Amino acid sequence: MALQLLKEDESVAFDMAYDDTRESLIGNSVEASNQPKDKSNAVQRRRHRRNSASVDNIPEQNGTEPHLLESTKEPTFRKILIVLAAYLGVGSFGFFLLRNQLSGKKTNGLLDALYFCVVTMTTLGYGDLVPSSTLAKLLASAYVFAGMALGGLILSKAADYILEKQEVLLARAMHMNEKVGPAEIQKEVEAHKIRYKFLTSLALLLVLTVLGTVFLSVVEKFKFVDAFYCVCATMTTLGYGDESFSTTGGRIFAVFWILASTVCVAQFFFYFTEMYTENRQRSFIKWVLTRNVTCSDLEAADLDQDKVLSAAEFVVYKLQEMGKISKEDVTAILERFQNLDVDHSGTLTSSDLIQSRN
Repeated sequence: MALQLLKEDESVAFDMAYDDTRESLIGNSVEASNQPKDKSNAVQRRRHRRNSASVDNIPEQNGTEPHLLESTKEPTFRKILIVLAAYLGVGSFGFFLLRNQLSGKKTNGLLDALYFCVVTMTTLGYGDLVPSSTLAKLLASAYVFAGMALGGLILSKAADYILEKQEVLLARAMHMNEKVGPAEIQKEVEAHKIRYKFLTSLALLLVLTVLGTVFLSVVEKFKFVDAFYCVCATMTTLGYGDESFSTTGGRIFAVFWILASTVCVAQFFFYFTEMYTENRQRSFIKWVLTRNVTCSDLEAADLDQDKVLSAAEFVVYKLQEMGKISKEDVTAILERFQNLDVDHSGTLTSSDLIQSRN
């Protein structure tokens, strides 16, 4: 309770600072007779924000917010599974009909068709099964483009959903020796979302690597080095083709493992890049906020050229320096404000809006 009151006080303090900054950005030509009314309205707005923040925190404390998020994402995940099943089903049926036009190592007709679909979809291309007729080659050519689109647009969302389900468990495991509640865990995950997704994808990647290596060593009778080599060539969709799944059990395993491993590797490198970029951005923002302000900075930040730098002008200048907004954005916004400010008072009222529409 004490922590919640402290956070609410901080929110009120921030709102007060925000109101002061916003007022200084709009202008300084507010009449003294209007100040008590403005302050009263500002207090009411702050109270409203405080009450709204208290209400918004209730679902998060009782744990209903994660379930709400899950309920909005699960239908999408089901649609992804339906689309994937339809894609593999249609492709498997088509290549099953053309099974005599596929050459290479064969086990079972329907299983080979499904296995060929997965290998084609992930652009793995072992070469252990290849189309040998014109019709089969045309079907494979069309199927690989559809598979790339499916993998890039749909399967990545499914992988992201799975990682979000697991990152909370990872956060709990990392804080298992601390007395941390579900609300604090959720806030920790939200604050470091990219980091936890990267760690989760790394953990899943290690599990899939070990699983694939062990399976190839035991079922396909590969040597350990050859099994690990085949796993790496498969996960990265390198697919030299000198080592592949050739048994019935191996291809059943490959259908699921290839999909999971290739998508996991893609997500791992994606979040690695995101985390690297985020760290660089945070370091840059820290440098912008801590570097010494020079006289040239004051001149550049002085929007109204009155040789006095307000808090709002300083905020806008720092946002520009961070790359959050551009000078053109600020100019366009100020021009829009001046067009709405019909009486040129430096403030916007309902009468200004009505006159601007006429």
